[in-house]
Amino acid sequence: MHKKLSYKFLFLFIIISCFSANSQVLRKRTTLLMGGRFDISIVAKDSLTAEQNINEVIAEITRIENLISDWKPTSQVSEVNQNAGIKPVKVDREVFELTQRALKLSEITKGGFDVSFAAMDRIWKFDGSMTEMPSAEAIKKSVEKVGYKNIILDSVQSTIFLKLKGMKIGFGALGEGYATDKCRAMMIAKGIEAGIINGSGDMSTWGKQPSGQPWKIGITNPFKPEKVLAIVPLNGGAVTTSGSYEKFVVFNGKRYSHIINPATGYPATGLCSVTVFGPDAETANGLSTSMMVLGKNEGLLLLQKFPNYSCLMITDNGKVIKSKNFSIKKFTAKL
Repeated sequence: MHKKLSYKFLFLFIIISCFSANSQVLRKRTTLLMGGRFDISIVAKDSLTAEQNINEVIAEITRIENLISDWKPTSQVSEVNQNAGIKPVKVDREVFELTQRALKLSEITKGGFDVSFAAMDRIWKFDGSMTEMPSAEAIKKSVEKVGYKNIILDSVQSTIFLKLKGMKIGFGALGEGYATDKCRAMMIAKGIEAGIINGSGDMSTWGKQPSGQPWKIGITNPFKPEKVLAIVPLNGGAVTTSGSYEKFVVFNGKRYSHIINPATGYPATGLCSVTVFGPDAETANGLSTSMMVLGKNEGLLLLQKFPNYSCLMITDNGKVIKSKNFSIKKFTAKL
């Protein structure tokens, strides 16, 4: 699922100890899915079992991509978009419920996150070609077709209707997290005791490495990309990072992120990185993106509504901020 609109940028990686203390083996594969990179690591009793389950994970992610990608013309989400302003479209319950959750997050953030952001005009350029800010009029016009309040869901009929012609919904800020969560649940149901699925930085983990050690997540220093800001051990759960340290512009001394506020059309400012930890990657993904847009104060207020999630923020001036409920032990961070 391609993300032509740069709604987030992720910079997490896995630190793996390959020593096996209990005859289990770790197998890892990297592939391109949903328009991005997936790193799939499975711990199993033997190599064949691990590889077979990696194949199943890839098949499941492909199934989800074909269902929800707004860049695949045959997907159900594309059908919804093609019928914007025309008629409701019946979708699978899975697609309906994912849209329902996305719409709820849109409501909670008052449009800081908006599942209809896919209709936004791409007037901001972060490839070095911009020499001045777009006009206020152009910015206002760029979000005319964005608006979660114009999405009508019918739970009985399982339909989605976009009221305005030209509207689009997209899951570029939730899709990978949703896919990694689904695959984790599938593997656990099959009796696979440990693994980690990393979809472009949206990670769902369970169990431990063959060495008996927890999975360790490295977070890149946004000001020194060649260095690690922090190494965080995870005993299950999920982690996602949204950030803007590679794609931004500066006008009149102010830094504008490539992550655009879908409610205003203006880039996010103030934060260059937000990492969210919690039970599932879909929610963590939505929260990290939303918090980048909302900024430090409103972002921390939003997180309070999700007590099972904690965060690590880095401001544009290099300050590291942890939420009050951040309780990961053996955590070190150095800019």
